[in-house]
Amino acid sequence: MKTIITTNFGKNLAIAMVSLLSISAFAQEEETKPKFSLSGSVDAYYRANLTAPNDEEAIAPGSSFANLPGFSLGMANVIAAYEGEKVGFVADLVFGPRGTDAVFASPMYSATGNIVNQLYVYWSVSDDVTLTFGNFNTFLGYEVISPASNFNYSTSYLFSYGPFSHTGLKADFDLGNEWSAMLAVMNPTDLTEFNPTGDYAVGAQLGYSGQFLNFVYSQGSFEIDFTGGFDVSEEFFLGINAAHFSVEDNGGSFTGVALYPQYAVSETFSLGLRGEYFMTGDFLGNATGIGSDIDGDGSVLALTLTGSATIGDLILKPEIRLDSSAEEAFIDNDLAPTKSLASVLFAAIYSF
Repeated sequence: MKTIITTNFGKNLAIAMVSLLSISAFAQEEETKPKFSLSGSVDAYYRANLTAPNDEEAIAPGSSFANLPGFSLGMANVIAAYEGEKVGFVADLVFGPRGTDAVFASPMYSATGNIVNQLYVYWSVSDDVTLTFGNFNTFLGYEVISPASNFNYSTSYLFSYGPFSHTGLKADFDLGNEWSAMLAVMNPTDLTEFNPTGDYAVGAQLGYSGQFLNFVYSQGSFEIDFTGGFDVSEEFFLGINAAHFSVEDNGGSFTGVALYPQYAVSETFSLGLRGEYFMTGDFLGNATGIGSDIDGDGSVLALTLTGSATIGDLILKPEIRLDSSAEEAFIDNDLAPTKSLASVLFAAIYSF
């Protein structure tokens, strides 16, 4: 009897070990199996000026996106991605006014409509090194093109003046202990389809625990940018963005800083304020969107209060914004020049 029990125990032990090995192999196969995903967002909004007429597109804050009057379209964003064990790709396509602005109505293929926001392949050379080749969104700044990834729906001047995307080769390094680094060789800023100049830009990033110091040099222009944020408490987060850009030989410059305090009122509703001070130097005329004096200098203080309510995959964002310029860059309801503009908007964003 004792022998039989021992034999049964041995059989049971062998079966258990085989089962564990099978489960382990299956789990490993699941982990390494290539994954194809389809994601994106759709957004629309309503915008109105409180202190200026609403019948002209030009009467709006001087930053990018969300500048159309009345009921307006944002964009449809469709992202196809393939993630293998070592290699993969991302094809990020955009449709609609926000998408057109994001890709600058790319001049080479604008007749047929360039809808590429990002298009790149990557190779994880090791656990610590990843190479990316193609067109990718910029690594500078706190805000991004996709409204689903920003707290505020309208965008900052810092985001609007910085590059949106780059085309080239970058290498990301995991240095350990929460440190990271990135080096890149790219086409000149904003040349995302091809390189007609023969010049190249270089970029670099040093990161630690969610704080990033970024650099870009492109055709005589240089930008340094800090992007980061801190969890002050479980409900309170403070984001930070600061940057300085300059062109050699007095070709123009800008400097700005933006703070993003955000408070989670509940699991489904948050409030966020973007407070931004932005100034330009040697930009002539009103092409800057904030006005300038006879020396080409200008500045603006922009305060944006945004609510964010989540209903499943839908986000509703009511927003009020005040832009106050040092120059008379706006007009009031009597069509007289004025230094400030108050506006409101309501946005709806669905992510999938």
